[in-house]
Formats: sequence, structure tokens, C-alpha cells
Amino acid sequence: MAAPVETFFLDPDAQGTLQAQIQQMIAEAILSGRLPRGEKLPSTRKLASHLGVSRITVTLAYTELQANDYLSSRGRSGFYVSENAPEPPSFHPPRRREDKVDWHRAIGARFSEGVTPDKPLDWRSYRYPFTYGQSDAALFDHNSWRLCALKALGQKDHVAMTQDYYDRDDPELVAFIARHILPRRGIHAAPEEILVTLGAQNALWLSAQVLLTQRRTAAIEDPCYHTLRDILTQSRCHTAAIPVDQDGLPPDLLPDQTDVIFTTPSHQCPTTSTMPLERRQALLARARDLDALIVEDDYEFEMSFLGPPSPALKSLDREGRVIYVGSFSKSLFPGLRLGYLVGSEHFIREARALRSTVLRHPPGLIQRTVAHFLSLGHYDALIRRMGAAYQERRRVMDQAITDCGLRVAGAGSFGGSSFWMQAPAQVDTGRLAERLRDHGVLIEPGAPFFAKPDQHQNHYRLAYSSITPARIEPGIRLISDEIRAMRSA
Repeated sequence: MAAPVETFFLDPDAQGTLQAQIQQMIAEAILSGRLPRGEKLPSTRKLASHLGVSRITVTLAYTELQANDYLSSRGRSGFYVSENAPEPPSFHPPRRREDKVDWHRAIGARFSEGVTPDKPLDWRSYRYPFTYGQSDAALFDHNSWRLCALKALGQKDHVAMTQDYYDRDDPELVAFIARHILPRRGIHAAPEEILVTLGAQNALWLSAQVLLTQRRTAAIEDPCYHTLRDILTQSRCHTAAIPVDQDGLPPDLLPDQTDVIFTTPSHQCPTTSTMPLERRQALLARARDLDALIVEDDYEFEMSFLGPPSPALKSLDREGRVIYVGSFSKSLFPGLRLGYLVGSEHFIREARALRSTVLRHPPGLIQRTVAHFLSLGHYDALIRRMGAAYQERRRVMDQAITDCGLRVAGAGSFGGSSFWMQAPAQVDTGRLAERLRDHGVLIEPGAPFFAKPDQHQNHYRLAYSSITPARIEPGIRLISDEIRAMRSA
């Protein structure tokens, strides 16, 4: 097959005859490596038609390149890059040009100044990856997922895959969320009260954009999900960071001017504490007194392998104040980027309209594949398998932490996938993380989770979702040794 004719074009600023320009164009393609030896060129007729020149001009250019050993002719087959054509020189990136734009003045809003931590994409290459939010490929049901994907690609689901839903979602996925996922959390919602999102993070962003203005105040937990703080900073609303205790967010500390409360009651991020029922009821009462709304991020409720999960805050809400955020990215795999919002139809209508202006809707193929995976029972089987594996890993990690004398600041009474840790006061866990990388160990420094990161340099998070049990104990021992070395220094 010949090289695509669409990849050839003449430089409008080039000098010389058309024949010379065509020769130069092809020679540069060969010298740059874009046309390797043996590659077939477009026919003279096709290239001439594409470039808008006469066929004889292209023929003469090809003939001259053949004479210079750039091209060879194979009878009636056409012209090819010669086996004796010059070797492409080794590639050197072009020198970066100096921009003539004053970007400090040109950029109207800045989104890159948060404290979101750096997470290496090559985490699998580390021997001891205590990295949070990643999945273990050995636990995932690849075969069932592939079959669901093939089913979604089939003729029967062609419309679901290809059509533009505009501001709507796959009805099968929405129906399954309404009938099977939400009732497990005590939540009952109609389809018009559900919106599919690109993960929980997108759901939080939509909530902030719809509910907050520069004059309104959002209350967040301290520590909290660091990206939520970035989202609220970008929305330019007022924020009030409320210190959490062993039971999560204390309702009596909420300021009187609070408009929206962001909380993770079932599995506080990152301390993993669970809010008791009495406090949940007190939080709802406080929100009613403030006439405030609550955004409940119910992440990892599926990983309650130590006991039944507490009822969702949304299930206790009788006034429509709670907006519920769920996600499949933690339970299936993080690259899926699929979650959902549940709330009053009035709120969902606005969130749906905002989403449609930004990204229309999550891809139909992904939605239908997940719908098949859920409805065929593969999701429940996966959750049971992950729960059993996580329980064993947690047991091994708990024992290793105890044996090595490390301090647990939060372990989660219902399960989850991580421990919230606290190092001695003089240990900077950001520096600790850098030193541990040299030993093949990945941990997550805790400072970015706090409203005042510089005052909380000694916290860190250890996850067991992506590390095998056999590597937990030696990895914990390396962490303990490094902390001891830093204390001595």
C-alpha cells in the first residue's frame, strides 16, 4: 500500500519551480524518516491531482529523485524509496523558540497552582507500590470485561454506541444504577435525578459550578481530598476548612454563613474514619438550620469488608438537601473515569446542562459496556473478590505496621484500601517519599490533603490495593528503616 497522498503538501512560501519543490518535499520526507526505505510512493496521477499540478511535473520530479538514488522504479508497480536512499540523521529535537506572548498577562485564570501531588505513571515498575487509587490487574475479570465490550460493539448495541445522547445518558446504565446500586445505599431515585459523570472528580466539579458563586461559602473537611480544594479555589468561592476528628466532620464547627458542605461520611478522605449515625443526623439538622446543601462523596463504600457499610447520608435526607456522588473508578479500574450524581431534579437539570456544554456526555460505548458488566453480575463478583483480597492484605499490613512500630492515624473501621499514617513530628514525609523511591517504595505524602500543608508535613497514606501480600512486610520494613534514619539525622 502506498503512503497516503494526504500527507504530502507543498509549502506555499517555498521557492523554485514546482518540480524542484516536489523533489525537495519528498527528499525531506525521506531524510526525516517519515518515508522509510522500501515505502511505496503515491502514483504520479494521484499526487498530481492532490497537489494540483500536472502529471508530467510529478513524473519529472520522481525521475530526478530516481537518478539521485532517492527513489527506485519497479516496472509497472510504481516508485519506491530506494534501498540506497540516504539514512535519516539521528533525531535532535528542534530548539525551543522564544514565545512573543506575555503569558502572565494573557492567561486570565490560573488552574495549575494547586498542591496536587505527583503520582508516577510507572508505579508498576516499583517493587513496593503503596500507591493509592490504582488497581491490581490480577483481581480484575479481564475475560468478562472483554466479552461485555464486544457485546457493546455488536450490531444490537450499535445505536447506543454511536448516537449523540446530547445531554442524556445510556438508559440501561441509568436504570441499573437506579434499581441496583442506589438501593444498596438506601437511596431511591428516578432516572431524571441521576447524571452519569466522568468519575467522582467531574461530579464534584459540576456540583461546585452549579451551587457556588464568589459570594457563597463552601465548608470542607480538613484534611480532605486535595483536588476538591483545587476545584473550590478555581470556583473562587469562600471556603471554610473544618478539622475532622475520629468521627469525621463535626457539625457544630460549621460557620453560620455556610452554603454548601462537602463531606465523605462513610469513608473520610484521607483519614478513613466513618461518621456515626448520630452525627449524620446532627449534620443534617445543622444543614437544615443553615439552609445549606450537602455534597456527599460516598467513595469506597463497596470496600466495607469488615462490616456492613453505614447508611448513606442521602438515605437519611428527607428534605432533598443531599447531593450524592458515586463512582465506578475505584471499584472497577481508575482509567474507566465513570461516576454519577444523584440529587433533586432541579439540581440535576442544571448539572446536565453544564455537562452538555463541556463534554456532552461520557462515551456511549463505555456506558453500555459498564451496563453489561453490571447487569450480568460480573460487578458483584468482582467486588466480592476484591473484598476478600483487600481483607487479607489489610491483615498483613496491620501486622507489619505493628511489628515495625509505625503509627496509624486512621485505619477505617469498615475496610477501605488504605491506612492513614503519622510519622514522628520531625519527619517530612515529602522528603521521606523521595528517599524511599530509591528503594523501590512508593508512599503518598499527606501534606497536600491539609488546608495548611506546611503544618502537617509528617502524615502519609499507605494503600494496599495494588501491592501483593508477599511484598507488604518487606516494604513496610523499608519505610520503618528510612524513618528511623531520618530521625537519627
